[in-house]
Amino acid sequence: MIDKDRGRARPRLVMISGPIASGKSTLADELTRLLRLDGFSVALTDLDTVAEMALPTLPDWAWAHEIHAQTVGAWLATGIDIVVDEGTSNPTEVQQVLDQVPEGTDVFHIVLTADFDASLARARADHGRGVSKDPAFLRADHEAYSHHLPHLPSNLRLHVEGQEPAALARQALSFLFP
Repeated sequence: MIDKDRGRARPRLVMISGPIASGKSTLADELTRLLRLDGFSVALTDLDTVAEMALPTLPDWAWAHEIHAQTVGAWLATGIDIVVDEGTSNPTEVQQVLDQVPEGTDVFHIVLTADFDASLARARADHGRGVSKDPAFLRADHEAYSHHLPHLPSNLRLHVEGQEPAALARQALSFLFP
């Protein structure tokens, strides 16, 4: 069991960044589950969920990014213990979220890396996915991510291949609560 340090008044933000189909949502779900089991109040925020609220009429992904960032900031202002956020994949998106974070928030960045072929297999196995199943689209996203990777803030970098989501979440927990 994790010592939550309930006397702490500072909320925590855990940002999970990665390319499409790298396992961001899976890791975020598992990390959130484990944190809740340990008694934390946790909000899970997700860029795709925000965008889905306006699909298929979403006029521009920039709107979804802005609303997503505002949602993260709003949850952190509530007094919740931890916000687990997933969906950022470049420094601009990360900064957009950070611009909404209340002062005094502890921010932890988890950066995922993944192999293209395994990501394509994950995308194709997910019936809810659309364009990310297209190899050309996914390859372009992975290549763009590889260019952004050196510029992403990172407290913990995890390569997802060959690891179960629970093991990745335990690595994240051991980082968050050494």
